[in-house]
Amino acid sequence: MGAIVRAEQKTGVAMPGEEGQSQYLTFLLGGEMFAIPILNIKEIIEYGSLTTVPMMPEFIRGVINLRGSVVPVVDLAVRFGRKTTPVTKRTCIVIIEIESDGDKQDVGVVVDTVNEVLEIPRTEVEQAPSFGARVRADFISGMGKIAGKFVVILDVNHVLSIDEMAMLGHVGGAEPEMMALPA
Repeated sequence: MGAIVRAEQKTGVAMPGEEGQSQYLTFLLGGEMFAIPILNIKEIIEYGSLTTVPMMPEFIRGVINLRGSVVPVVDLAVRFGRKTTPVTKRTCIVIIEIESDGDKQDVGVVVDTVNEVLEIPRTEVEQAPSFGARVRADFISGMGKIAGKFVVILDVNHVLSIDEMAMLGHVGGAEPEMMALPA
């Protein structure tokens, strides 16, 4: 059973033959609903107190001090190739734990508003589409059906890949040593 839990935590999609439900945090970004497996969520904090870091890619808003740890904050809208998320009273930062080369790393993501935690039956989670989504296909672990509508379930280890973000930062003109995000 341990291997199944780790596989589900890593992908967010149920393995074939599994039964039951998985919990997801749903949130809005640019008017669209997305979901992240609850197992990846550490906490949700109010937007604020960001320190900008020079020469970072545009999708990295800055860093925050989270109980003594430096946590990079990513604007998901910009990461998805959209315009910067405008900050409102409901804007918040979701702290997500990702895995990078076997190490765990906390990354904050800016979202318009957090909706709720939903249980989605595994039978209601479809494979990621090969076309038609306005998000890169490798960023999507599946499509959940909620009340007759689809919600995009994100694969946080791809969306927030430290290696890929570092590479994009280097292409964008940042020095490689400047792109090493804190552990």
